Amino acid sequence: MSFIRKYQFVLILYVAFVFVQSLFFKFTDSPETQYIFGTLDNWAGTLGFPGVFAPHGIFSQYVIGSFELIASLAMLASLLPAFRGVRPYAALLGLGVISGAIFFHLFTPLGVSVVNTDGTKDGGELFALACGVWVSCAILIFLNRDRLPIIGHRLAA
Repeated sequence: MSFIRKYQFVLILYVAFVFVQSLFFKFTDSPETQYIFGTLDNWAGTLGFPGVFAPHGIFSQYVIGSFELIASLAMLASLLPAFRGVRPYAALLGLGVISGAIFFHLFTPLGVSVVNTDGTKDGGELFALACGVWVSCAILIFLNRDRLPIIGHRLAA
């Protein structure tokens, strides 16, 4: 465990990389993002929640991207000794965001293998990256649980 604790910066860089590289797609309204959030919005509409994933909806690409940006910046800041205390909170935020992504890949028409703009499937690449982020955030929370009041004491027990 001391090896992972010593090199947890690798997990932080991985999470930040995945989140930051996805921001280009979310914030530029790319065709890939339109497909993903359009598929989710159509699905939500069948459940009586139209517009939830639309560009101005509560779970739009801009809202999700903003949370990914905040989590990334906080994780990167936690590499500095003065901000190390924000690491578990950044990891909790990242875990929450990515848990939603994994849920929607598994339990909606979006699926594990997303269709690319050229009509081919991505072979589960986005889903695999999301799973990697989830595991990384979970490990970071566990390693830094002593900095989480209430939750941390229960995790340590």
